Amino acid sequence: MSGVTKRFDGKTVIVTGGGGGIGGATSIRFAQEGARVAVLDLNLEAAEKVAAAIRGNGGVAEAIRCDIADRSSVDAAIAATEAKLGPIDVLVNNAGWDIFRPFVKTEPAQWDKLIAINLTGALHMHHAVLPGMVERRAGRIVNVASDAGRVGSSGEAVYAACKGGLVAFSKTIAREHARQGITVNVVCPGPTDTALFAVFKEGAGNPEKLEEAFRRSIPLGRIGQPDDLPGAILFFASDDARYVTGQVLSVSGGLTMSG
Repeated sequence: MSGVTKRFDGKTVIVTGGGGGIGGATSIRFAQEGARVAVLDLNLEAAEKVAAAIRGNGGVAEAIRCDIADRSSVDAAIAATEAKLGPIDVLVNNAGWDIFRPFVKTEPAQWDKLIAINLTGALHMHHAVLPGMVERRAGRIVNVASDAGRVGSSGEAVYAACKGGLVAFSKTIAREHARQGITVNVVCPGPTDTALFAVFKEGAGNPEKLEEAFRRSIPLGRIGQPDDLPGAILFFASDDARYVTGQVLSVSGGLTMSG
């Protein structure tokens, strides 16, 4: 890992959904820049693959199973992180889940699961991590929402509602904790080549046609890749963004350009 700027030397970072595409790429980038990384995921095997890749390249990482929808699981994961890696300096709320169908064809049980993972899960993580950051009067939180929460997305009504709620929540927490040296910012991915996007395409019935439509609509001319996201996430987590809080950045290839 030589030759890489070490902006996060001595820092402990949690990445939820760390075993997935964006979460894995983000975990690896943090480790490359010196962080001790807790890779949290419901799928422990996926988390361990990312942690093993980090350790194999000379970094420090722990894979920890965490169901963010279950507060007792969250509390256990936070305790394990602090015991193994130290107090938490950076929290990246990246974990998410979606189904893709028109709202009138969804069921309340599906809404409950979407809300539990995409909104309540992030609330659990904030509620568990913030007290330590408040005590230390320092911390960085980066929430990964979605452009669906900013401009809407057909077939993702409840998911979009959760992500829009996460944006509003982030701004409020940023206001509540600014005087304690804690910043809270949001990264909104556009269409990105992840497992979730693959499910989205399959739900459309014609994956190739849908992907080509997205590609044509994106000014930069391609679907996003997981490696397109860590730069924005690490910026918000770094001291380069020490005077930035309550902000939302779209990483979408120009698909959305609203202010």
